[in-house]
Amino acid sequence: MKISVVTPLYNSAPYIEELHRRTVAAIRAAGTDEHEIVFVNDGSPDDSLAVAMAIAAGDAGVVVIDLSRNFGQHRAIMTGLAHTTGDLVFVMDSDLEEEPEWITLFHQKMREAPCDVVYGVRTNMKGGRLYTLGRATFYRMLDILSGVHFPANIATARLMSRRYLDALLQFKEREIYLGGLWHVTGFTQLPVPIIKEDRSPTSYTPARILGLAVNAATGFSTRPLVAISVLGLVVAAVGIGFLAWVLVKKLAWGVDIPGWASVMAAVLLIGSLQLLVLGIIAIYIAKIFIEVKQRPLTIVREIHRNSGDAGMAARAPVPPTGVNVPAAGTVAKLAGAVE
Repeated sequence: MKISVVTPLYNSAPYIEELHRRTVAAIRAAGTDEHEIVFVNDGSPDDSLAVAMAIAAGDAGVVVIDLSRNFGQHRAIMTGLAHTTGDLVFVMDSDLEEEPEWITLFHQKMREAPCDVVYGVRTNMKGGRLYTLGRATFYRMLDILSGVHFPANIATARLMSRRYLDALLQFKEREIYLGGLWHVTGFTQLPVPIIKEDRSPTSYTPARILGLAVNAATGFSTRPLVAISVLGLVVAAVGIGFLAWVLVKKLAWGVDIPGWASVMAAVLLIGSLQLLVLGIIAIYIAKIFIEVKQRPLTIVREIHRNSGDAGMAARAPVPPTGVNVPAAGTVAKLAGAVE
């Protein structure tokens, strides 16, 4: 049995050596000496790439994927997953807030309760009350708008079977909410409570959480578009009712309805609703615009791995198209697009 580990690198230089050492030890504790560690350099501005390459020079089980720029954590993870060869694949962050020893724990849970995925659920949360409120609102809003109950407070760390991973990689969208893709892929998934260390402040502000919720909801549901139709019917019904009331008062009692203020209020209300509706539609159109262009998910600049003969990390330029899985002991010339 071979276990692959995928972790994106961004400002990760201080952690990589310890991460590698503890990861190899955890895989051995899981009962196998065969490992594959895929470091994905997501345009890190520090020395993460150099440190990872130095490790690859001494460990034939280490692969370093160097992206041409920063594409974001979720895209970097999907790129790394596409190039794994293990029977089981573990994903984790590289800042050691998620412990490599969870590989052993998750593997044990997978053997005890047969399943395709074991994933971590955080029992301790970062941030203050505002962040906690924003996070809770995010999951509540996501459930309501998408119609899908997504598990809350999930960590990046998860252990996946090969058949689950093959199914996950069938999703081809460019706008990725990885937590949603993990869930809708299906199969039997087992949550495990974990305590994640707090080494740095969270980068998720309430505004970013709200934006992520909107992006996730529009990526997994058409409910907002249905809500627009319902809103249109409600506004039309109110308008017809108001018109009927004006006519009845005029014809039955001869009473006019004066009021410049009431007219302006109606105009402003309808105008604001129109802008809201157009904004929601614009989000969906923007997603269509992004998806139909079929741009590559990421662009891989180079793949670094131990050549096996020279005992040092080798590298090769990457062609602009096509995807190949790296052959063992060689430098694979991979495509820059993960499709």
